[in-house]
Amino acid sequence: MKEFFANFFDKYGLSFIMVASYFGSGSIFIASQAGVEYGYVLIWAVIGAVLLGFMAQDMSARLGIYGDTLMTFIRKKLGKNGALALALFLSLGCIAWTLALTAAVGMSFEVLTGGAVSWQPLAVVTGIVAIIVGVLHYGYVEKVMTGMMFLLLVLYLVVAGANGPDMVEVAKGFIPAIPDTGAMLLGAAILGTTALWPNFFLESILVKRKGWNSDKHVKSMRTDLTMGYTVGGLITVAIIIVSAAVLRPAGYTELSTFVAPGEALEIVLGRWAMIVFLIGVIAAAFNSIVPIMWTIPYMILEALDIDHKEGSSKSFKLIFAGGILIGMFSPLVAKVTGLSVVEMITLFPAFNGVFGLPISAALLFWAMNDKKLMGANTNSWKLNAVNFILVLFSAYIAINSVQGVLGAIFGGMLS
Repeated sequence: MKEFFANFFDKYGLSFIMVASYFGSGSIFIASQAGVEYGYVLIWAVIGAVLLGFMAQDMSARLGIYGDTLMTFIRKKLGKNGALALALFLSLGCIAWTLALTAAVGMSFEVLTGGAVSWQPLAVVTGIVAIIVGVLHYGYVEKVMTGMMFLLLVLYLVVAGANGPDMVEVAKGFIPAIPDTGAMLLGAAILGTTALWPNFFLESILVKRKGWNSDKHVKSMRTDLTMGYTVGGLITVAIIIVSAAVLRPAGYTELSTFVAPGEALEIVLGRWAMIVFLIGVIAAAFNSIVPIMWTIPYMILEALDIDHKEGSSKSFKLIFAGGILIGMFSPLVAKVTGLSVVEMITLFPAFNGVFGLPISAALLFWAMNDKKLMGANTNSWKLNAVNFILVLFSAYIAINSVQGVLGAIFGGMLS
C-alpha cells in the first residue's frame, strides 16, 4: 500500500491542488443555494463547469509542457516592469481571497465550539498554520491537499446517502435546463468558482515539478486532471443533492449566511450533520489558502526573472509568508471596512471575478495562440472556442458587477 501511494504521487496529485484551490467556502455556499432554490436541476451546470475548468487547466498545463509559464510569457511580452505591475495587482486579489478564507475558517470554528472562542483570534491562527503548511516540501503539501479533498468527498457522500435522494430526479438534473434568470445566474456562479484564475499560473509552473515536459507526458497530465476534477465535481454534486433532498423539502428557499446550510441540516438531521458541514467548510477553506497564496511569489519572482527554485528559495518563502501575514488580519479588515464575515466571503471572491479572471483568461488565450511560443501546439479551434467563452463570460461578469462589488467593499469606509 505504501508503495502504491508513493507511485501515485510520483505520477499524479497536481490536479488535487488545483481543485483544492477553487473549492472553498464560497463553492459550498453556492452549491447549497443551487440545491435549495432549484433542487437537482443545476447538476448539469456542475458537469459543464468541471469540463470547462478541466479544459482551462489542460491549456495551462500544455503551456508549461510545450512553451513556458504564463508569467514568463507575460514578462517577455510586457517587460519586467509591466509584468511586475500586473503581478502585484493580481496579488491583491489573492490576499483578498485569503482574508475571506481565514475569516471562514475562524467563523466555522466559532460555530463549532458554540461561541466559546471568537472567530478573530482563530482567523490569525489559521494564517499561521497555513504559512507552516505552505513552506513544507511540495510533496507533503500535495499529499495534504489530496487527503483533505477525499475527506470532503466522503463527508458529503455520507450526508447525501443518509437522505435517500430520489435517483430518478437526480438523473434528470444531468439534462440541461434553465427554468429562470436566477438559475442562469447560479449556473454562472458555479462556473465562476470552478474556473479559478490563479490556477492558470500555477498549473503552467507546477507541471515542471512532475517532470512533464514532452508529448509523452500529456496523457499523465490529463489522467491527473480527470481524477482531480472528478472528485471536485462529485463533491459539488453531493452538496446539491444534500440541499435538494434535505433542505428544500423542509421548506428552505434561501440561505442567508455561509453556515446556514449547516444550521438547516442540524434542524432536520441533528447536530452530527452540522458538525460534518463545519468540518467540510474548514477543510475546504483552509485547502484553498496555500495554493492561492503560492501564486503571489511565483508571479512576482517570475515577473522579475528571479529563480524561485521551484518554490524552495528563501525569497519565495518570505513573499509567501508575508502575503499570508497580511491575509490573516481579516479581523482588522472587518473592523475598518465594516464588512461581516459573510460579506467578506462573498465579496472578496467577487473582486477576483471582476478583475483577476478576465485578465488571466485573456492572457492565457494570448499565450496559447502565440506560435513563436507554442509552435505546432497552439490551441485548436475547439479549445479556442472554449477559451473565448471563458474570456467573454468573465468580461460580462466584470462589466456588470464592478461598480456594485467595489461599492459594497469600500462603501463602509467612505460612509
